[in-house]
Amino acid sequence: MSLSPSTVRDADNLHRLVLPSPNGSSIAHSLAASSTVVVGACLRNATEVARWIVEALAEGAAVAVIAAGEKWPDGSLRPCVEDLWGAGAVLADVLVRRPELAASTEAAMAVAAWHAVRGNVNSSLEACASGRELIDMGYESDVAVAAEVDRSATVPVLVDDRFVDNRR
Repeated sequence: MSLSPSTVRDADNLHRLVLPSPNGSSIAHSLAASSTVVVGACLRNATEVARWIVEALAEGAAVAVIAAGEKWPDGSLRPCVEDLWGAGAVLADVLVRRPELAASTEAAMAVAAWHAVRGNVNSSLEACASGRELIDMGYESDVAVAAEVDRSATVPVLVDDRFVDNRR
């Protein structure tokens, strides 16, 4: 078992799985120290996470959607466009459900980036730097899995240092 989605998909009798994502875990842990709620999102669960956010959003609450990126071997941030698209997909849906919310310039740019690729997610993922890197390493099926927009209803919420499904 690895971080490769295709290895998870091919596993038999899988009931529970814990896979570390170094950058995602670091960000989630840091956010948990100063935030009320930390939720994991991507293209695969963007609509469900947006729905959950809107339902859980208290009057006057602030929402931060962070395109995490990855880390270069030296530990510095490696921005990745697919995380920007995922953030944009979540934000776009939140803003459709709650049009009165004010979006920052950064949020508006993430939404615009999502709108630019939403009709051709698979080819956009294949063409971006991370997608090309995965394909070159033999993980083309992982890129295809990442392009399965809204295939997951899971809403992972960080509780006691681990993510649990918190579908409403």
